[in-house]
Amino acid sequence: MTEHVRYAAADGVATLTLDSPHNRNALSRQLVAELYELLERAEHDDAATVVVLRAEGRTFCSGADLSEAAEDGMEKAAGVLVDLQRRIVTFPKPVVTRLHGNVRAGGIGIVAASDVAISADDATYAFTEVKLALTPAAISLTVLPRMTDRSAALTFLTGETFDGTAAAEMGLVTRAVPEAELDAEVDRVCAALVTGHPQGLRETKGLLGRHLVANIDANGADLAKLSARLFGSDEAREAMLAFLNRKK
Repeated sequence: MTEHVRYAAADGVATLTLDSPHNRNALSRQLVAELYELLERAEHDDAATVVVLRAEGRTFCSGADLSEAAEDGMEKAAGVLVDLQRRIVTFPKPVVTRLHGNVRAGGIGIVAASDVAISADDATYAFTEVKLALTPAAISLTVLPRMTDRSAALTFLTGETFDGTAAAEMGLVTRAVPEAELDAEVDRVCAALVTGHPQGLRETKGLLGRHLVANIDANGADLAKLSARLFGSDEAREAMLAFLNRKK
């Protein structure tokens, strides 16, 4: 079976690379299982102080695997995304995301759950759920605390595409740089992070993420149910069918 997530470690950094091009790095059962397995490996890798999440291809992560969601139910798919965000927020080592190309749907939840997000300035982001009679319920758990209220309202309600520079201004990502400088900037941030003591990093990350964990625990189950209810509605089915027909 082809690996959907690859692991490498060097210079105190464990790098997890999403590599499932056939579905634009969607959160399939296999990809999620491998991601959890490699996060566990990174957690217990004494040579790794920091974890970097990155992706092959031009889409970081397209969110839930809709074909599997249709089989398993959207509440389960949304629950997987809720749990994954919690795993990243509570991970005992700093998590840095490296972003280029297209970042959509559940992929934005991974970005918001991360401690540091470094984006190419021309990477594109969009909360397209509103156009499909849906709402970005599960990812709102981490996205809304990162963004200003005004920027969240504008991007959630219009579904318009915005770039990495705008994402940084809104607070969704930490910093945006030209793509040619992206690897160097990620390396620079990681080099600074690895100078921290593991206990200091762990406890400081816990301090910073406390409000995110509380929000996930208090509201995650209800928002997963909301996702399932909307996904199963006649309005959403009609909107998604129309969207698929426009793409043909």
